[in-house]
Amino acid sequence: MVTAVNGVSFSIPDGQFVSIIGQSGSGKTSLLSMLGALDQPTSGLIEIDGQDITKLRGQELNHYRAQTVGFVFQSYNLVPNLTAIENVMLPMEFINKSKPERIERAKQLLSEVGLSEDQMHRKPGKLSGGQQQRVAIARALANKPKYILADEPTGNLDSETGKLIFDLLHHLAKMENTTIITVTHDLSIAGKTDRSFRLKDGKITKPKGK
Repeated sequence: MVTAVNGVSFSIPDGQFVSIIGQSGSGKTSLLSMLGALDQPTSGLIEIDGQDITKLRGQELNHYRAQTVGFVFQSYNLVPNLTAIENVMLPMEFINKSKPERIERAKQLLSEVGLSEDQMHRKPGKLSGGQQQRVAIARALANKPKYILADEPTGNLDSETGKLIFDLLHHLAKMENTTIITVTHDLSIAGKTDRSFRLKDGKITKPKGK
């Protein structure tokens, strides 16, 4: 039997940009999925703002996923038949924001991540990889979550674009006062975050902080 995450224990103060580094198969994505309440641990607890999210069910669980955390994926996971602005508006439908509010918030966020007015109205297939990741970041921020969980957010990008996306996340963490947890195998990224943890075979082996 393989234990993807084994005896991991750490805490993160609000507002920090944290990286979890490790090779493929080390348990990074499994850990991120549990922090986002997409997967359940077989034992232990995950305490967010004093609440054990492993005990959430039904509407409480939906509320946590919709409003407390935002997700950024390596493969962007944008809806291909929606424009950039429609992709960012989508999460706000689940918290009953009016259409004018959704449009205003989506435009604000897309502007913050550097998209032009023209690019906001393009579908993902008409945007570059870096632009698609910017849209994904804006979508993750749509409902003003306290936490952003980013799974290899620069993994599909060239090194220059990846650096721009990393710098953008760092900037947004401060500007939006959001805690960002990113998993990566890129040591150059990990060295620039506020704090980093190393994960190997499901265990944290060398936690370090600035």
